[in-house]
Amino acid sequence: MARARLPVIDEFGYMPIDEEGSRLLFQIVTNAYERQNVVYTTNIEFSGWGRVFGDPNMATAIVDRTMHHGRMIRFEGESYRRTHALMG
Repeated sequence: MARARLPVIDEFGYMPIDEEGSRLLFQIVTNAYERQNVVYTTNIEFSGWGRVFGDPNMATAIVDRTMHHGRMIRFEGESYRRTHALMG
């Protein structure tokens, strides 16, 4: 991951992360902090990240690093997929 030009963590929180996965993601975020950009896509507010990680302290540390230099882009409105669905 350290060699990736732009790591993208897509659909963050869609599935819970086990303890080992949480530690690995924490290492990625910590190693990238102030050296590398990381993109997260998620529909989970920062306050819900503790449930995803299963550890509120780890989630707080990751949110802290993310918010320090981060930018949030919030998309609102209808889902592109839902709008262009073949079924419906």
